[in-house]
Amino acid sequence: MNPSILRVATYNIHKGLSHFNRRMMVHELRDHLRLLDADIVFLQEVLGRHERHAARFEGWPAEPQYEFLADAAWKDCAYGRNVVYDHGHHGNAILSRYPIISAENEDVSTHMFERRGLLHCKIDVPGLAQSLHCVCVHLALNERGRRRQIGALIERMRRLVPHGAPAIIAGDFNDWRNMIGNRLAESLELREAFRDQRGKPARSFPSAFPVLRLDRIYVRGFFVQHAEVHHGFPWSRISDHAALSARLRFE
Repeated sequence: MNPSILRVATYNIHKGLSHFNRRMMVHELRDHLRLLDADIVFLQEVLGRHERHAARFEGWPAEPQYEFLADAAWKDCAYGRNVVYDHGHHGNAILSRYPIISAENEDVSTHMFERRGLLHCKIDVPGLAQSLHCVCVHLALNERGRRRQIGALIERMRRLVPHGAPAIIAGDFNDWRNMIGNRLAESLELREAFRDQRGKPARSFPSAFPVLRLDRIYVRGFFVQHAEVHHGFPWSRISDHAALSARLRFE
């Protein structure tokens, strides 16, 4: 393992269920996440608890999904509970091979019918002089809400993260028109890992044949060596989003 390389991935896992919630896919999900060989994984739509699915599907994990997915592959994990209902809750999660020093989930919901949060972790990564700040996001479906949430994210990073400290912000931005990406990158001196020749992020939705550019990985303090969109079969069976991965080298 090269100590100057960090592998990361982001994935909206659709609560571990196939399209229209017909099949439980959490076991296949765990197997394919391990194939990505990522040191840090940013997950969205992660179930902490769901009594109805547990009763409906044979083999439903007894533990929360983030613990089931982490298992022995990722030594540490953090969970940010965003949406709570009578039979359970779900939110964002970060899985890490390296120690998570601290974790905090900030509520950035813009209205009561769409709960959103920013899961912010400090991670002790060997070879880095400072702690790595990781934020897992899943932004609002409406543009006005996304603008407010990006503002809250920028304010949080400026307030809590030392200037120039290494950082990764990843997740489902729902920013299909790419209206907020430049603001985030310029405000925090980030680069987006999947910029193509036209200056746009990767297409990641739907996973069978991606058209919309919803998922992102923004980095600071790293050089992006390689970035990949994992779509088509079998990924399209697992979630409606494609998984994204990137290989980063310390600057």
